[in-house]
Amino acid sequence: MIERYSLPEIAKVWSLENKYRTWLKVELAVCTAYNKIGKIPDSSYENIIRKAKFNVNEIQEIENVTKHDVIAFLTNVAKYVGEDSRFIHLGLTSSDVGDTSFSLLLKESLESILKKTEFLRESLRNQAVRYKHTPVMGRTHGIHAEPVTFGFKLLIFYEEIKRAEERIKSAIKSVSFGKLSGAVGNYANISPEVEQTALDILGLKHILSNQVIQRDVYADAFYSLASIAASCEKIALEIRHLMRTEVAEAEEPFAPGQKGSSAMPHKKNPIVSENICGLSRVVRSNLIASLENIPLWHERDISHSSVERIIAPDSTILVYYIIHQLTYLIENLVVKEENMLKNINLTKGVIFSQKVLLALIDKGMLREDAYKIVQGLTHESIRSQIDFSELLKKDASVSKHLTAQEIDELFDINYYFKHINYIFDRYNAE
Repeated sequence: MIERYSLPEIAKVWSLENKYRTWLKVELAVCTAYNKIGKIPDSSYENIIRKAKFNVNEIQEIENVTKHDVIAFLTNVAKYVGEDSRFIHLGLTSSDVGDTSFSLLLKESLESILKKTEFLRESLRNQAVRYKHTPVMGRTHGIHAEPVTFGFKLLIFYEEIKRAEERIKSAIKSVSFGKLSGAVGNYANISPEVEQTALDILGLKHILSNQVIQRDVYADAFYSLASIAASCEKIALEIRHLMRTEVAEAEEPFAPGQKGSSAMPHKKNPIVSENICGLSRVVRSNLIASLENIPLWHERDISHSSVERIIAPDSTILVYYIIHQLTYLIENLVVKEENMLKNINLTKGVIFSQKVLLALIDKGMLREDAYKIVQGLTHESIRSQIDFSELLKKDASVSKHLTAQEIDELFDINYYFKHINYIFDRYNAE
């Protein structure tokens, strides 16, 4: 069982310390590329590699004066490297470092989320198998429809999370681009050869750019985050519905000493599920912001930058947390099988209406006639609270086609689960 409120490591990805570390990684990769073509002498290169470092507090002090974060960073690194710092940032523009680093940070975050998602997927699979044969009322529009199994419900969620994983994998590929092509992307002061070598070192691919990497690349990532957040909300919303007093088929774990309300001691509230649903809204709204970042003026403007400083850490950290919380919820979900069966029987058998309809048609009755009879008797059953099967047996038009025994056989709940093994086998959930 995972700890409910453990802090995600992913938060460290977006720390200032890690941002500057990644910037330095990019700058040193370019230095390595220049050294390979003889642009930076070996002695200077070795000195740069040995001495290059930074101090976050010092960078902040410099930036207070320069009002430019990359210049502040380079000034601070130069302090530690000395004269050979003249070889650092050759032919580059700030976005070369910033965007290439942003790709690396976003890629690292998505990879952490992908690992977290694997735990959620397996938790759903395990619970789906556990409740594979547990009958539960299927509902459409919130109204009783036909029985399914609780495992079947969970299997659908399992499959959806698998698809979300594929979108995250695709997003990792989408953001795995770097750009080291100068002020407007035309390689005027840095060669494509240097870019290619540096990107190979960083594990990134090149992409046609102006001053910045085009933001449709990153919008793919924010869609994958919004999508899995929405899927997690879908699961959490189902748990909220199942936890309602009138349903009471499942509930969140309730720890010893936990309180649900300051006013009403009886309360157990779906706080984890509601938390997931609320945070998902934030992640989805950030997708809109990422799409708004795509149109920029000419070869670039700065309007996207401030947005990404918010939505990138917020969305990745929130999604990591949402998945963490949902995994905890699924692993510790309280399933009330007796209430599930009670709710199946709540409507006096009208949920078998389609079976009765098809049986009458099979006996030769016209569909419209059969539908009218069955609909009328089901509505009467609901009004009178008389078992639907009893009303069927008393109806002359039904008894002409079906015997009492045949009617009883139509009310076998196991009929709805005859393909459950096939469904699980088909989706490799065993």
